[in-house]
Amino acid sequence: MALAAESQRIAKEFELSDEDVQKITNEFIFEMNEGLEKNATSMSQIPTYVTGVPNGTEKGLYLAVDLGGTNFRVCSIQLHGDTTFTIVQSKVAIPRELMVAKTATELFSFLAKQIELFLKNHHEDHFNAHIRRRQTVSTPEGYRDEHIFRLGFTFSFPVHQVGINKGTIIRWTKGFDIADAVGQDVCALLQKEIDILKLPVKVAALVNDTVGTLMARSYTSPGKTGTLLGAIFGTGTNGAYVEKLSKITKPMEGDYDKTTGEMVVNTEWGSFDNSLKTLPNTIYDQILDKDSINPGIQMFEKRISGMFLGEILRIVLVKTLANPSIALFRDDNSSTNDFKTTASVDADSPLHTQWAVDSSILSIAESDSSSTLSVLRQSIEEKLGVSAPSIEDAQAVKTIAHAIAKRAARLAGVAIGGIVLQTGRLKPGASSVPGPASTAHIVEDLKAGNLVDAAAATASKLADTAGLAVNEDEVVDIGVDGSLVEFYPDFEAYMREALRVMDGIGAAGERRIRIGIAKDGSGVGAALIALVAAKMEKPLDYLNDLDRKLEGVKEDDGLLHA
Repeated sequence: MALAAESQRIAKEFELSDEDVQKITNEFIFEMNEGLEKNATSMSQIPTYVTGVPNGTEKGLYLAVDLGGTNFRVCSIQLHGDTTFTIVQSKVAIPRELMVAKTATELFSFLAKQIELFLKNHHEDHFNAHIRRRQTVSTPEGYRDEHIFRLGFTFSFPVHQVGINKGTIIRWTKGFDIADAVGQDVCALLQKEIDILKLPVKVAALVNDTVGTLMARSYTSPGKTGTLLGAIFGTGTNGAYVEKLSKITKPMEGDYDKTTGEMVVNTEWGSFDNSLKTLPNTIYDQILDKDSINPGIQMFEKRISGMFLGEILRIVLVKTLANPSIALFRDDNSSTNDFKTTASVDADSPLHTQWAVDSSILSIAESDSSSTLSVLRQSIEEKLGVSAPSIEDAQAVKTIAHAIAKRAARLAGVAIGGIVLQTGRLKPGASSVPGPASTAHIVEDLKAGNLVDAAAATASKLADTAGLAVNEDEVVDIGVDGSLVEFYPDFEAYMREALRVMDGIGAAGERRIRIGIAKDGSGVGAALIALVAAKMEKPLDYLNDLDRKLEGVKEDDGLLHA
């Protein structure tokens, strides 16, 4: 009984009340606007120079490459113009020596070579035709016949972006360390090596994978109003949304298309409320942050993303194990354990090692509703290194894991709700139907004898559960990706709970928010951004590309060596 009571007490520490949700949402919107007005803010609100989203009718063949870690992916995406696409892709590991090369040339020449190999292997006819045509270039129109591939480059490292295909490397992460490349334009570095190989490829767009998620969703699930937000809730978390250009008042370098009146903004919301004005901050959050590699930074992400949820659970369990009055993962005798033995923590248990507990155990805990919690108990043995965990042990883990994940989902709902409210996509009156009262509130009314209020609240809750049809014209479309939204049971339901209690959204507004999975932002999403970039190209861009190619032909013919 002591263990059950303690797990319930801990779970309450992770509760995020409706009032908390509203307060955090207000701060989220404040920090969004702050980031639109000036630089060096908690939420960076980075302009992407992408000024349009697809509608599902786009056609064409585009390339996409993704350098996000230890692998390099090359894709070609054929857009069919009917919301569908065909993708061909290859992946290669980055040699360790190139991750710490002395010069940028060593890495980027390797990347260009992989693009060349991909074209030879998967687009041989196009590649060979280009080689033949390259020797007969004479006029701009003749050159245009080469059908240059537009390429979207997903580069998942900190970059200062100053144009749709321009951005300087701020620093390396994820084991890369090439000092020579810092401060250089990442797209120019790749284009230089592509040109040396005389490939029919133009690096048309520098891509953030979250922006790609937005684009992929907008193409594959088009609606009358267009997708508003692409969000990732997985190992990390971030969002990119469509903002009015008039609201972006901080200085922007570089050219962009002003005719749409909109621009996609990369929020970098993982760093929301780093000062902890409104975010919850339990002792477990404090321990995680203090022992992390970046204390005081990414405070929102540290409460939401899969990278951290398993570690929060580990910290809670370790602290509970240290309490001599609570019998977690230990039994006085085997008679209290239905395995007829005593539970114990293995010497090499992941509980003893920072970051060693995978967040997937939270999904397993939520999914197992059996009376014996057999699946969860097996996972506790395998993933936590605990021998013969009892039903009581498993129930304690389930209770605590549920509380951690539900808080994460409600905070994720804050991010979505903040974007929806900031952009005004819900017309006035959308929140005229108030959100239903919580079950706890209804119980309090009953206890206080407020029977009329309790009855009205119950009717509202039943109506909310039943749902109402939503006109397609009124839908606010959200694209999401990541393991949490895909695999954690009811993650979306808990997000929606938070949306319903927000001023300006309510039950009626929440019904109009459509949340759907958007896959492969760094592939099809990057290709779509390359398409948008191609549409933005001016004749001067084209002539500059021609000059560069003609110079290459002259070099081949020895004309520059006379």
